[in-house]
Amino acid sequence: MTLRNIFKTTTITGLLFLAVLPAGAQDLLARQAPIDRRTKKVDTLALQNLLRKENLESPSAQLYADWNNQYAHREQELPDSFRIDLRHFHMPTVSRVITSNFGSRWGRQHKGIDIKVYIGDTIRAAFSGKVRIVQYEGGGYGKYIVIRHTNGLETIYGHLSKQLVVENQTVRAGDVIGLGGNTGRSTGSHLHFETRLCGVALNPALMFDFRAQDVVADSYMFRKNSYKHESVEANHSRGVVGNGRYTREEVRGEIAQNTTTVSNEEKQYHKVVSGETLYSIADKRGVTVDILLKLNKLSRSSKIRPGMIIRYS
Repeated sequence: MTLRNIFKTTTITGLLFLAVLPAGAQDLLARQAPIDRRTKKVDTLALQNLLRKENLESPSAQLYADWNNQYAHREQELPDSFRIDLRHFHMPTVSRVITSNFGSRWGRQHKGIDIKVYIGDTIRAAFSGKVRIVQYEGGGYGKYIVIRHTNGLETIYGHLSKQLVVENQTVRAGDVIGLGGNTGRSTGSHLHFETRLCGVALNPALMFDFRAQDVVADSYMFRKNSYKHESVEANHSRGVVGNGRYTREEVRGEIAQNTTTVSNEEKQYHKVVSGETLYSIADKRGVTVDILLKLNKLSRSSKIRPGMIIRYS
């Protein structure tokens, strides 16, 4: 073979090799790409599972400085804004009857809402999360439970007759956590229900509509500069709907919502307990002091005492 032919053969072989090599490399990359995507997907799922596990172990750790079982609530700095996810909720009780609003009451701030329940009624976790406190407070909440949720909220359930969870227990939305009661500083069986963000009480009516047995939207955008005004509006639209004029079946949601009217001839009475005044009774029963004075033939200087029966309707 001549030198020219050898050179020609070598050149053609080299060119063929160079042409084949990139194609082979491209085939290799093409075969490898789906594997890389699957690996990335697996890594992402693993990361999501890890984050989910960490959030269950310490819910909303990005908002709260610590986890303790001592304080029911301890206020800290609020974010300027924060979106609270309200999906995957469960109403804490089937009762549609709110007997006391969030806000000023009897000269002090009522930090939750009171929902009429009977002793032994089922109370459920509003959202998934972790039980932070299960304690008893004789001068306040009575038997109560605090749950920190993965959406940033903490919910408090007060005046229970029985607590059915323990501290540091993980719960899902809708899990039974206790039974309705009348423990602590309470004048009748009901559920005191609070929603707090960073320890600061928010009006549950901003998020829950007990008459409709639903949340108001998929999320609530908390804004530091407007939530107090929004709370007043929420009370107007979703506030007190009952003052003792409901039957047991109505309270438990066994009769349709359209049960708020009472016959004009029906008489309703209130038994006075220690510390009550005509003004506090009027506020609790949703009437004016003048109506109480007229119905009971009293004057503004009249004294009331524990055990007295006051007509309010």
